[in-house]
Amino acid sequence: MALKSFENVGAWIMGRNMFGPIRGSWPDETWKGWWGEEPPYHVPVFVLTHHARAPLTMKGGTTFYFVTEGPDIALKKAKDAAKGKDVRIGGGVATIRQYLTAGQIDELHLALTPVLMDEGEALFSGLNLSKLGYVPTQTLPGENATHIILKKN
Repeated sequence: MALKSFENVGAWIMGRNMFGPIRGSWPDETWKGWWGEEPPYHVPVFVLTHHARAPLTMKGGTTFYFVTEGPDIALKKAKDAAKGKDVRIGGGVATIRQYLTAGQIDELHLALTPVLMDEGEALFSGLNLSKLGYVPTQTLPGENATHIILKKN
């Protein structure tokens, strides 16, 4: 199920924290993400940030574009770049919550794994998914994770 979620993806959006651990302005442009020289995306990726940075082209067809104009502009740019394919919102939690509350996510794939990770951001805290129009459409239990698909009515 997880591999299927990569099909038909024409662009990604992610938050600054998912791109890397650097906070505030970019001290330099040496940080190129967690994944090494060839990220797993292979399409344009739009990174939400408050600090401008030149686009970063990596091996395998991934170019990171750093968007300072907010989530609506990032979504417009991603849709244009995707050319009719899907736009995947890759996280983190704050980024996903912004698009969920704005009703801009059509389908949400959750992979739940029984791991305790101390503290962190709560994805659904204060959100009423059914009032936002989301319903579960598929559940697939696995050995290491349970996959749940929610779709917007």
